[in-house]
Amino acid sequence: MDLFLAIRENTTKKLQSGRAIFDAGLNLESRTLREPNNIEKFTASNLLFSHIQVGLPLQRNWGLVFGLRPVSRISYKMARFSRLTDPNSGLPIDSALTTNEGDGGTYLVSLGTGYKFELNDKNEISLGINGGYLFGKKDISNRISLINDSLTYNSGNFQTLTTYGNIHLEGGLQYTSYFVKKNDEIMSLTLGAFGSMKEDLRARQDVIRETYMWDESVGYSRLDSVTETRDVKGTVVYPSQFTAGFVLRREAFKKVSWLIGVDIVKQNWNEFVFFGEKDPSIQSRTEVRVGGQIRPIARANYFSNVAYRFGFFMGNDYLKVQQQKLPIFGATMGFELPIRRFTRQAGNQETAINVALEYVRRGNNDNLLKENLFRVSFGFSLSDAWFMKRKFD
Repeated sequence: MDLFLAIRENTTKKLQSGRAIFDAGLNLESRTLREPNNIEKFTASNLLFSHIQVGLPLQRNWGLVFGLRPVSRISYKMARFSRLTDPNSGLPIDSALTTNEGDGGTYLVSLGTGYKFELNDKNEISLGINGGYLFGKKDISNRISLINDSLTYNSGNFQTLTTYGNIHLEGGLQYTSYFVKKNDEIMSLTLGAFGSMKEDLRARQDVIRETYMWDESVGYSRLDSVTETRDVKGTVVYPSQFTAGFVLRREAFKKVSWLIGVDIVKQNWNEFVFFGEKDPSIQSRTEVRVGGQIRPIARANYFSNVAYRFGFFMGNDYLKVQQQKLPIFGATMGFELPIRRFTRQAGNQETAINVALEYVRRGNNDNLLKENLFRVSFGFSLSDAWFMKRKFD
């Protein structure tokens, strides 16, 4: 997360130099969920799509970017076997198998543009706006099967499928001041802020209550529909969120280049409303992110041309468990690994593989649950002067 402080600065610099940028990424993550003071735990690993985006320079101070990225994901399946008792006598009667499943997520396909105004030789202001379509689905299913030695019960499915989407807008402002400008060294301070307002997403919902049977060849098969309500229209209120921060940077030819930045993120999840209902387990989220990057003095060896990145973040999660806040802490480190040019004709190409390692801890021993997350991110970045006008053909 904090590594994007460094990546954002590098992307801006490449666009200003007239290069187009293609960037795509994947995340390999492992999550471990456990109760404090309990040796039992649940672990899940996933390989997930991170993002894909293209940036194009339109003029020297004007750029365009478009892409697709996931905003949130829903993916779980939990099964619980329990013994039912008679509420009057307390004696055991039947057994029950309960399966809770969730699938879906939210995605943003976007198109943005930004322009830099040079006030004078040492000061500039950049403005940007990003618009797109925010869409997704939420498919929640609770299946219950009763088990009895002498009787056969039909299994029940309680399922709610919601789809939603609407236009999404966000904007940003950035001010940069250069206080050292030499031929072999540039130092600058950048202040920035961006965010989006609360938005209403148009939604439709299917509410299904049915009995079913399970067949290994076809999966779930409906036996009878108890109730079924289709195409119920409603609204999902997506919350506002804002980020403000700064980056201090030194670009040097014969010295070490570095940058360090701090972001403060505020996400107002208390504004979230789903079909007219607020979730009492959701709260506003505040997070502080610190990130940096170091580039050694470029020499003939490969590792002196690698960018080394680091960061950490801390705050609280937007979820509450039994009305208790979940504190979050994370640490990151990563590398930008340049790839050698394959041909002499590829003189304008600049290709790199970005690798990041991330550890996140959510909750602690005072909470009912706590989670550890390890994530490895891989990004492929290709920049080239695709639209450079040739002097000779």
